Amino acid sequence: MTQLIDLSHPLEHGQRTFADDPKVSITVHNTVSSIGYNMTHLNLGTHQGTHLDAPFHFYDDGKTIDQMTLNQFYGPATLIDLSPGSSLKAKTPLTIEMFKKHENLFQPDAKIIYRTGWDHMFAKPEFFSDFPTLTLEAAQWMADKKIGFIGMDTPTPSTDWLECHHILLKQGTEMVIVESLTNLDQLPKKFTFIGFPMNIKGRDGSPIRAVAIVD
Repeated sequence: MTQLIDLSHPLEHGQRTFADDPKVSITVHNTVSSIGYNMTHLNLGTHQGTHLDAPFHFYDDGKTIDQMTLNQFYGPATLIDLSPGSSLKAKTPLTIEMFKKHENLFQPDAKIIYRTGWDHMFAKPEFFSDFPTLTLEAAQWMADKKIGFIGMDTPTPSTDWLECHHILLKQGTEMVIVESLTNLDQLPKKFTFIGFPMNIKGRDGSPIRAVAIVD
């Protein structure tokens, strides 16, 4: 029987963000009693909660969300669990050696998601400061493998966020980066990933409702 597993954190008023990101405001705009219908006012950044990055996020000449193809956000995916049954310690470096064990999975255009167990820290400030961090050498190794998609349960791949995104999003690589996933401990090794962004013209990223289809 097919099962759907939600891989997304819900959006909430006042949810934590990186210091320089817009603060999340989810407030009542209209109500049934005031005007006849409920409507909510949203104010949040394009990289809030579970979301994906377009190349334009770090490159002015990179593809924007609306220029990316739908099949980049959907298809067969593989989980690499870096801490089965537990979570990695704060600031653990994610090295080439940790991923080379799974080198056969890193095929051109492959969709890879790795689990650190760090999603349990989502509501805490440490989620944005102490997360396990992808080394730049590992990021370059992934880019050299020409995979099409990398997902993770941390807020960003690396504390070296500028350099890492430049490696993964540069022209010729243009990897889809999906950040702040959750419930990865419920996944088998192989599944189908769905995570479509809002079709925001000319912009850099979008929150997504990430879902795994497990047969």
